[in-house]
Amino acid sequence: MARSTKKVSLEAPRGRRASVLPARTPQPSRDRFGRFTEWVARAMGTPQFLVMLTLFCVLWIAWNTLAPEGIQFDSADLGFTALTLVLSLQASYAAPLILLAQNRQDDRDRVQIEQDRQRAERNLADTEYLAREVVALRMAISDLTDGIVTKDTLRTELRSALERLDAGDERPETP
Repeated sequence: MARSTKKVSLEAPRGRRASVLPARTPQPSRDRFGRFTEWVARAMGTPQFLVMLTLFCVLWIAWNTLAPEGIQFDSADLGFTALTLVLSLQASYAAPLILLAQNRQDDRDRVQIEQDRQRAERNLADTEYLAREVVALRMAISDLTDGIVTKDTLRTELRSALERLDAGDERPETP
């Protein structure tokens, strides 16, 4: 296979090329399926779902025991085999969907925990920095005043520093 002798210029964008491959059909979003699994898990855990499932089973059993034999579709003599199959099918789909929803929630929780840990580390670093700054201020003020620095002295000095900053004079006063 011969290489192309066409020079490639990096100064201009390539533009859109005609593709040899057919256009890709959009794939269903994994997130859409994940949201569906969460909806199923959320819906199956509600009292409304339990009431509806109970009513469904009661109606099924009532229809197949009280209705004339010609219109019954699931025999009570065989233990409502079709009802058992329907409920088994529902359960066999519900369990994996609920597990998928739990896995998605675990992933979100893991990300949230990591973000909380990083935020806590930043807060700790900020707090330590501020504590060092307060100690440095106290040491600087004690050097200036040649005495013990109290909270009141520190507040007074900080107020005067703020007033100097507000006035536009950023030079420290010399005693």
